[in-house]
Amino acid sequence: MGIIRFEKNGGAALGVRFGDAVVDLSEAAPQLPTDLAELLQQGGTDAVKQAISLAEGVSKRLRYADLKLLPPAMKSVKTVCLGLNYHDHAAENNREVPQYPMVFFRSASSFIGHGQPLVVPKVSSQLDWEAELVAVIGKRARHVSEADALSYVAGYSCFNDGSVRDYQRKTAQWTIGKNFDGTGGFGPEFIPASELPPGAKGLKIECRVNGQVMQSANTSDMIFDVARTVHLMSECLTLEPGDLLVMGTPAGVGVARKPPVFMKAGDVCEIEIEKIGILRNPVVQE
Repeated sequence: MGIIRFEKNGGAALGVRFGDAVVDLSEAAPQLPTDLAELLQQGGTDAVKQAISLAEGVSKRLRYADLKLLPPAMKSVKTVCLGLNYHDHAAENNREVPQYPMVFFRSASSFIGHGQPLVVPKVSSQLDWEAELVAVIGKRARHVSEADALSYVAGYSCFNDGSVRDYQRKTAQWTIGKNFDGTGGFGPEFIPASELPPGAKGLKIECRVNGQVMQSANTSDMIFDVARTVHLMSECLTLEPGDLLVMGTPAGVGVARKPPVFMKAGDVCEIEIEKIGILRNPVVQE
């Protein structure tokens, strides 16, 4: 059971998924926003609980398979991403284990939903995959302790931090290579934190390209877990409801292979996180 965002009448709607069926919240509760971030900004985790509770009593449902899914949240105040946050990924890049999170930001203009195409840009052939966990903030967090940090997380989703490697390495800052249009797969849905182990720890995370496993690890292998990341980020900036923490990727990225392997038109890339879902995107050429 989770919350999805889907295309409706040229716009967007939120829905609550129960197995193969979805309750359309735009009909069941027209007063609610049409974006997960806005829902959380409006009422935090309580708003999510109320939406799910309301949906449970609605008999009219849509077929999940018939819906075009959109990224769950496009109205987040900020998306904070972590680099080199798995021990094995730091090692494959010949980098020392970070003593503090390596942080960069990603714009929602790069996001695509489940089933939408990842885009190999005209200017590069080096589009790489990165399977990542997303933690979605549920209430305003500033100077929170690590012990209390998870109470500020509303839930989780999957992310493919598609990276244009030659542009990522043009400068000391990674931002440009992480923000090309059509490179940030996000979804397919938002799973409430109550449905998962604390901090989404102990979950298998995997990337497959055309069915071949490229990355396979466990979310317990993170250097900075969700609780510590929320604590550290809240020392510096206020985390707002709906903000996204994209928690880094394990070993197995294409650029580290010998020879390097990158996605190309016609490929299909899947990111799967146990108990959260499978994010699947075809790959096209710009």
